[in-house]
Amino acid sequence: MTRLRVALRVPVGRPLPDIAAFVARCEDAGFDGVGIHDHPSSGRDAYLALALAARATRRLRLFPATSSPVVRHPLVLASLAHSLEEIAPGRACLTVAPGFLSTRSIGKPRAGVAFMREAVRDLRRLLAGDEVGFGPTSLRLRNRSARPTPVHLLAAGPRMIELAGEVADGAFLMVGVHPAAVRAARRHLEAGAQRAGRSLEGFPVTFVVTLGLGPDSRVGARWVRSWFAPGQPFLAYPSASNLRWLGAAGFDLVESHDPTAIPEDRAQAIADAFGLFGSPERCAEHLLRAREKAGVDDVFLFPAHDLAGGYAMPEAEVAAFEQFMRPLLSS
Repeated sequence: MTRLRVALRVPVGRPLPDIAAFVARCEDAGFDGVGIHDHPSSGRDAYLALALAARATRRLRLFPATSSPVVRHPLVLASLAHSLEEIAPGRACLTVAPGFLSTRSIGKPRAGVAFMREAVRDLRRLLAGDEVGFGPTSLRLRNRSARPTPVHLLAAGPRMIELAGEVADGAFLMVGVHPAAVRAARRHLEAGAQRAGRSLEGFPVTFVVTLGLGPDSRVGARWVRSWFAPGQPFLAYPSASNLRWLGAAGFDLVESHDPTAIPEDRAQAIADAFGLFGSPERCAEHLLRAREKAGVDDVFLFPAHDLAGGYAMPEAEVAAFEQFMRPLLSS
């Protein structure tokens, strides 16, 4: 069976030199990768953090989590991606998304499918050394790598997942860990690939999986019955598309649902379809079941948080992974 690969989301919640040291700690703990969230409103730049992290590590896969071509022009993103590739050859990937909190911070809506299709195509062409037109201007990157930095699309809804299969080098899927939801998402990925006449053989798929550690199994129910922000249920962050995949798993919820009204037993079942909750041992065992039953073998752990806690460093998650989860996942 394929070895589980596990990456961790790290926010820019400390000064950049401290973040680099924290990422080095993630490498020592046994993680395979780190994604640093790209929130320019934080006043700290994700790519500078990634560059410092690259110099402090030897083997980690490093990527922004995630960049929006609405906030950063594709030419800027391509230049940043190539620069990171020069610092950490073979370890970088560019992960882009329609935009969630980052687009809101500049007063713009998240991108639609048509915009993202053009942006991903432009990024891949620029990184491959091709000439790309932007309005009346046409140009190519003056410097590029022999190995073009791969462009992965983070996708939450069915149409964006199909787009990933159609145009991207890989996909980050936000669909939970329930086998029925994962199968449904893979069908959309395949539909997009077929539309473009592509094969998904060797196409990397990373599953974005919420991780909520706690002393007992009921921590999942507590998160499911909470609010991410006023008027926004926890389950609707960062995208209400989460609810579609829960529907595929047998849990029908509307976007405007009141999370506090969900019965606790049902909330616990929803939590187990949505992510990993409970003790480190329970989370590791649940992840191993997801690998066995749904083929989830590459995950990006997304520590559970609300709006106020989005910049908290995942200290407990790193310690739990090193001490308890990694030994179980490697056995």
